[in-house]
Amino acid sequence: MVLLENDSFLTELTRLFQKCRTSGSVVITLKKYDGRTKPVPRKGHPESFEPADNKCLLRASDGKKKISTVVSTKEVIKFQMAYSNLLRAHIDGLKKKDKKSKSKKTKATQ
Repeated sequence: MVLLENDSFLTELTRLFQKCRTSGSVVITLKKYDGRTKPVPRKGHPESFEPADNKCLLRASDGKKKISTVVSTKEVIKFQMAYSNLLRAHIDGLKKKDKKSKSKKTKATQ
């Protein structure tokens, strides 16, 4: 997995969306990131670790290529605006609901 800066992550995410426009999908995950790079030790070994700053880890994958970035609290507003604009521009290939099959099911149950 490639850890990128925020701006380069958005450009690579744009490329992933364009590559998967006709077929395929892009999976995006978001979670809290505390800065740890090693697993948490077991109960017998206490560790005093306190994160200095709250951060978010974003990951994107198309099945073959994986990219990720870490967003700090200072950059959240700027990143969120750019990220939401990118999603609005590229999430247009969603399938619409089939209204005919829904109306047939309701008539069949009556």
